Formats: sequence, structure tokens, C-alpha cells
Amino acid sequence: MKVVISIGGSLLTKKISYENFKKYAKVIENLSKKHSLIVVCGGGKIARKFINIAKAAKADEEIQDFIGIMATHLNASTLASIVRNSYLVKWKPLKETENEIKKHFGRKIIIAAGYDTGHSTDYNAAYFASLVKADIVINATDVDGVYDKDPKIFKNARKYNSLNFDDFIKIISKLEQSPGKYSLFDLEAAKILKKEKIKLVILNGKDPKNILSCLNGKQIGTTVL
Repeated sequence: MKVVISIGGSLLTKKISYENFKKYAKVIENLSKKHSLIVVCGGGKIARKFINIAKAAKADEEIQDFIGIMATHLNASTLASIVRNSYLVKWKPLKETENEIKKHFGRKIIIAAGYDTGHSTDYNAAYFASLVKADIVINATDVDGVYDKDPKIFKNARKYNSLNFDDFIKIISKLEQSPGKYSLFDLEAAKILKKEKIKLVILNGKDPKNILSCLNGKQIGTTVL
């Protein structure tokens, strides 16, 4: 299969260590034996810390976005240094990365990050998925799926095993969409996946083996179709 994996920066930077990055690298290398992969890295707490400094300085959103982009490239570069047979897509405007993606996809494990301001790495993952006509996008994050309300606040929150894109878009359209705070998923990314009819799975990636289990057919997280 053609697979795009978006790894939340919160997972990569929860514990900034070789061991933490290595456990994701190991699963990615395992998956590459059967699938063509693009892995997109988020910014996580490093991004948020520096964005907050910029906010305190009253920097505009474009500067805040650019700071977040640089943090995603720090994570992506670190992961690429560990993943064997990987190709790191370095920073440049988003449109200029298209040829690199198409050239190396299927030959190497592509490790990517954020590129243009105004977009999250979820958007980049969806955009790259549309470029290569991916079968699935896996959004590995620190929550175990999509709920009808915030499970951290409401004990009776109900998790969805599956949703259609129209209902999913209704849910995320009510959530914050700003630098470092694309709650749950990027709205524009969801619209791309809906248009291209690419399956999305949102799952808890704290244990990277969940990604492996998902691609082996196990019901994990929430599937959006």
C-alpha cells in the first residue's frame, strides 16, 4: 500500500532521547518492507515553547508559523538520521517539494515536515497523500481517536470507531486552528482527503506499534472515510 504517516510532535518530543526516536524508526523500517511510506513529523512541545515566546513579543502569525515549521524540521531531521534508507525532504516552499516527493516515493522512506506558513503538518500529510494517490493517512497522536466531546473534560464522552468525512469536518470545524494548536486535525487537510477519497485513521501513537497493528488490519482509533 501507499501510506502516509503523520507523527505528532508531542510523541517525538515527549521524551527527547535517542531511544524515543529509535522506537518510531524501528516501526517505520518494519513497515517499509511491505509499504511505500511518507512520514511527516510535527513540532510538538519545542514548537509550542518557541511560538509562545514569539507571541509574548507580539509577533504576527506568519512568524509564529515559521517558527513552528523550523521545529518540525528539527524533528524530521533527527528521525531521518536514524531511519535507514530514508530521504529527508529539506525546507523549501511546498510546491517545490513535489518533484522530490514523486522522485523518491517508493524507492526510499520519505521523511518530511512543515513547509509553507498557514498550514499544519496534517495539511502537508494530506497534500503529499494526494500527490502519490495514497491508500491511507495515519495520524498518530496523543489521543486514541475522535470523540463526540472532549474526553479530558467529559467522562461520558463517546469514541467513534468510524465516521464519514462530512461528520468529521463538522467536529473539527468547531476546534481551534492556529499555529501550534491545530486541535485534533487540520480542517483543510480533512477537505483534501475527502476530495481525494483517501482513508484517514486517527490513533494513539504513544506506542508506535499501534501504527503497525492498524496496517495489519486491527481496529484501532477512529477511521474516517
